[in-house]
Amino acid sequence: MLIAGGLTVLGSHAAPAAVETAPEVKEAPKETTLPAPVPAKEVKPPGEPVKATTEKPADPAVGIDPDDEAAAENLEAQKAAVAKPVTADLVQVYGWREHIFIKGVVEKTQAKLDTGALTSSIHAEEKELFERDGKKWVRFIVTDPSLKKPVRTRIEAPLVRIARIKEPGGQSTPREVVRLSFTIGDRKCGGEFTLNNRSNMLAPVLIGRNMIKVLGWVDPSRTYLAEQKIFR
Repeated sequence: MLIAGGLTVLGSHAAPAAVETAPEVKEAPKETTLPAPVPAKEVKPPGEPVKATTEKPADPAVGIDPDDEAAAENLEAQKAAVAKPVTADLVQVYGWREHIFIKGVVEKTQAKLDTGALTSSIHAEEKELFERDGKKWVRFIVTDPSLKKPVRTRIEAPLVRIARIKEPGGQSTPREVVRLSFTIGDRKCGGEFTLNNRSNMLAPVLIGRNMIKVLGWVDPSRTYLAEQKIFR
């Protein structure tokens, strides 16, 4: 160790120079973009009724005169145009001509099942309107004018309404409509019949679509199937 001029020198190596340390560079925090606020949905208090936005379609039957046979048939044609699924359920098959027994008439009556007619009809003679217990009734004779010596039976039935039937010439004719009970095969039925002059028709009774759709199907190639009880 040398001492010179009051300074003490240790060894022959000089003291290491101080090392400058670069200041730590901190990156600026990245700017974070927050999502736009979502507006809160309006919550209706419980129990508040919800208003329907779909309007109910108009009923095509509104404004239809129930006593107008032509209007009723046109309305039925519009409804029948909508396809309906066919089920596998068995239904009875009838011929286009059958024998029926009308309540109050002992003899069987010949009836034609006609899908071209809406309402059933029956040949009636000597029609007479009267009241019973404050309600309107009709008294008339049931017979088969196609027979040489037909049996004539007078029966009574409550009047349902007066229908307007359009004739081939375009003129509307009022006809009484009554409700009758009858048996076809072993089935007891009831339906509305217009009282008509069917002396120039093939059968004194016509069964229309309103009753056929309750009975079953009609085979246009067969007759008198009711008692055979054929199901398809």
